[in-house]
Amino acid sequence: MSNIVVITLIGILGLLIVLFFIFVPIGLWISSLAANVKISIFNLIGMKLRRVVPSRIVLPLIKARKAGMNLGVNQLEAHYLAGGNVDNVVNALIASERAGIELPFEKAAAIDLAGRDVLEAVKMSVNPKVIETTNVSAVAKDGIELLVKARVTVRADLERLVGGAGEATILARIGEGIVTTVGSAQSHKEVLENPDDISKRVLSKGLDSGTAFEILSIDIADIDVGRNIGAQLQSLQAEADKNIAQAKAEERRAMAVAKEQEMRAYVVEAEAEVPKALAYALREGKMGVMDYYELQNLKADTDMRSSISGAGSIDVDLTGDGRND
Repeated sequence: MSNIVVITLIGILGLLIVLFFIFVPIGLWISSLAANVKISIFNLIGMKLRRVVPSRIVLPLIKARKAGMNLGVNQLEAHYLAGGNVDNVVNALIASERAGIELPFEKAAAIDLAGRDVLEAVKMSVNPKVIETTNVSAVAKDGIELLVKARVTVRADLERLVGGAGEATILARIGEGIVTTVGSAQSHKEVLENPDDISKRVLSKGLDSGTAFEILSIDIADIDVGRNIGAQLQSLQAEADKNIAQAKAEERRAMAVAKEQEMRAYVVEAEAEVPKALAYALREGKMGVMDYYELQNLKADTDMRSSISGAGSIDVDLTGDGRND
């Protein structure tokens, strides 16, 4: 019976030891002692209880202490709990110290929590980055389009990295500056002869204001001559003027046709009064029967002469509507 109790106790003790080694990262504790970084077992257990991965704190801390930096466990753990990348922040601090760049832990943690790569920012501060724009279309005053491509050398500004605008803003401002500079030139030849004028004018505008970068230089990589925008606009204007003139001419023709129709109506109306006038003259005795017959003979003789000469067979299109009048 006593043997069973002893075996049970040994089993329970072994299980507790196994659970202890599973729950308590003894390997990390030994590593920290070997690196002369004092972290107690209770500290590691507290990290487990706070759902902090101990290796994400201990290993960067060892790295920082070996680099001669005085960082505390609480600082790293607080940054981890805030959702930051502790290892990346420590690497950035080490890189900045080696490069002689002043970067406090609080600033590095703020940059990291802002969603920016703090290590990449430190590298960009040491080694500036070149951003190349796409072809920017700009038109000089003579109407010639120029396609300009620029290379912008920027350096990260750690002080303005939190809340500063990114690369897209830099490229947009560079494009705006190129369009303004080329647009103010009297001729596209001036721009082709002195492309460095674009760089000087754009750089003097302080385009890096409010951004996370400092513009070091703007270099014009390529300038191509594009379309003759001025000639195209003049052609379109001429076409529009022609359409307007045609519309006005058609309006005048329609008014002339309407006027002609109106005059024809007056003639028909006047001719309709002739029989009434003849009847009135005969009735009042102002015209005799012989005068009437003489008038009819004269009219018949005129119609015959017209028929013989062919004058009456000529069809004339007076209205322009395709009908013979």
